[in-house]
Formats: sequence, C-alpha cells, structure tokens
Amino acid sequence: MIIKVCGMREADNIRAVEALGIDMMGFIFWPKSSRYVSQRPDYLPKRVKRVGVFVDEDPEQVKRLADDYALDYIQLHGQESPSYIFQLGGLHVIKAFNISTAEDLLQTQSYEGLVDCFLFDAKGKSVGGNGEKFNWDVLDAYQGATPFLLSGGIGPDDAERVNAFYHPKCIGIDLNSRFELSPGLKDVAKLKEFMCNLNTEIQRYRD
Repeated sequence: MIIKVCGMREADNIRAVEALGIDMMGFIFWPKSSRYVSQRPDYLPKRVKRVGVFVDEDPEQVKRLADDYALDYIQLHGQESPSYIFQLGGLHVIKAFNISTAEDLLQTQSYEGLVDCFLFDAKGKSVGGNGEKFNWDVLDAYQGATPFLLSGGIGPDDAERVNAFYHPKCIGIDLNSRFELSPGLKDVAKLKEFMCNLNTEIQRYRD
C-alpha cells in the first residue's frame, strides 16, 4: 500500500516524515492553499517520490517547478482538461477528483490512458485538504482501468476503516490535514502511530 503525505513545507518536518518510511510526499503550489510552498524548503526528500500539487496552473509554470523541485509526479486538483495534460510533455500525472456520488466518477472516463493514477477526494470548501470524508461505498461504481489513491479526511483513528476498504484499483492512501499541528506542519507522532496500527491491521488481515 502506497502512503502519501501531502501538504509538506518545513525542512525539519520533511526530514522527520520521510524517516517514517512513507512512499510519496506532496508539495502544494497553489497560492490559495494554507499549505502553499512559497519558497523552496532548505531540505527536500531524497528517499520518497516528490509530488507537486497544482490547481489550473499555467503548464509552462508546472514544468518549471517540476524541474526545479525534481518532481516525480504532478498532481492536478483543478479543472485541467485532457488536452492540458498533453501540454505537460510526458510528466507523470495524478489527476484528482472530488467525489460525493457515483455520478462524480464519470469524470474519470475522459482521462483513462492519459494519467498514471487518479486521486479520489471529498468535496469541500476548498479543492483539497478539507479534512472531510466521503462515502467510500460509492467507489464500488468505479470500473476504470486507472489505479487510484484514496483521500478525504483520513485521520489517526482510521487504520481499521482503511483496511476494511477494498477495491482492486486502490493502490494507496493520501494523508494531510487530520495529521497536522498547523497547516503545513505534520504531527510526526500521530503519523507514526497510525502507520504502526495500519501495519498491525494489515498483518492481522493477512493472518
């Protein structure tokens, strides 16, 4: 299971979260976000995949930041069209969708074969990082070929819920606001405890 921690910004916090053994780390380049990365941190992760999060940004700016931060993935959280993705010149892309009902999943059809992964988040006041859950049962209606990450208000007490969820195309989870001390600053102790509980639940399920 892929574990992605998004909304990182502070160098020491980046080091500490990286040391937990996560797989992906997200950096938000949307100026309206309270987790916006306005300047390059003094430290960037070396052992995890770097993900840059953008919302309807100019494609040339996306490519510049992808090069500057050595991003492994571009996460698109706005209204970016399939033609927009072609303008990114072959960068690896995660396309996020805000989900409330099964009908919302129809949005994904135009992106099949164009992106590496989808991210299913809850609808909220902002495009992401709202700390709100959605009914994961609606994902039973997803029959696409593209794998996805599960997001939307996953918190410290949700290890059992995560492991009770199954979909053949779900490859991991995205963690953000419910593990924060303040916007952009993650609670390392809570993340560590969650990951330990998650591993325990996974092992118990396998046994």
